[in-house]
Amino acid sequence: MVGDDLMGTHDKPILVFQTDFTYAEGAVSSMYGVVKSVDRELEIIGGTHYIPKFDTWSASYRLYQSLPFWPEGTIYVSVVDPGVGTDRRACVARTASGHFVVTPDNGSLTHLARYIGIEEVREIDERTNRLASTRGTSVFAGRDVFGYTAARLASGIISWEKVGPSYPIEEIVCHDFPEPCVHCGEASGIVEIVDPNFGNAWTNVPATSMGEIGVVLGDSLHVEIAHGNEAVFSKDVPFRTSFGAVGVGEPVAYVNEVMNVAFALCQGSFIERYGIGFGPDWRVSLGVAR
Repeated sequence: MVGDDLMGTHDKPILVFQTDFTYAEGAVSSMYGVVKSVDRELEIIGGTHYIPKFDTWSASYRLYQSLPFWPEGTIYVSVVDPGVGTDRRACVARTASGHFVVTPDNGSLTHLARYIGIEEVREIDERTNRLASTRGTSVFAGRDVFGYTAARLASGIISWEKVGPSYPIEEIVCHDFPEPCVHCGEASGIVEIVDPNFGNAWTNVPATSMGEIGVVLGDSLHVEIAHGNEAVFSKDVPFRTSFGAVGVGEPVAYVNEVMNVAFALCQGSFIERYGIGFGPDWRVSLGVAR
């Protein structure tokens, strides 16, 4: 069975879903229902259904943030699909870590391709891997294509090869964004994502870069954040192990759970106080405190 192939000694892969659907209506329930209609034994986990709508960058980052902590063979279903019903590819990617991602190929694989690696990608053959009872609509691929295909793959109804034809990894649609770097005593990168609940801002600057510019935990960093050509934040910020190392309402730089430099406000929202966003046009520069 495919389940045995994907999971080794385990029976069937876990299915983890992430979307921008929210729980405000029945979309998530419908996707889960399709999975259970294919195979009631399949285990479904809701990763998040609160990715900002249409935001394929955030979809990509959330895959990178959580996928490595799931068992090898886990099948992620990631549906943030502003091009639903168009000629964008529907695909399943196999990562170098042994996970599978069922998703529109619209930028959502960017971070996995860059940080983890993708070994093979197949375009879903919708002639066979599409829910037959809903062929009159083209606007709910999460249910009719992605959820359905993931369930068939996890249950062993189809093999990896039966997902559809493979295509070159180089053709995967990826967002462009600058690599972090160290130059002339400064580390630079971008605000890669934010934590919408606690209001923290995460950069793509590795924590190891701090040693390269002569900063260690307990020192302070000079932090500059710009949106395009507009300076948004310029301040010396304590570089500490955690949020409680500074007073309530004070900013702090720290090492986040993916081992990059991040910024927070103790018991407050850094992004709200200072008007910080995220993405390739949110540049950050870090240096020794002035």
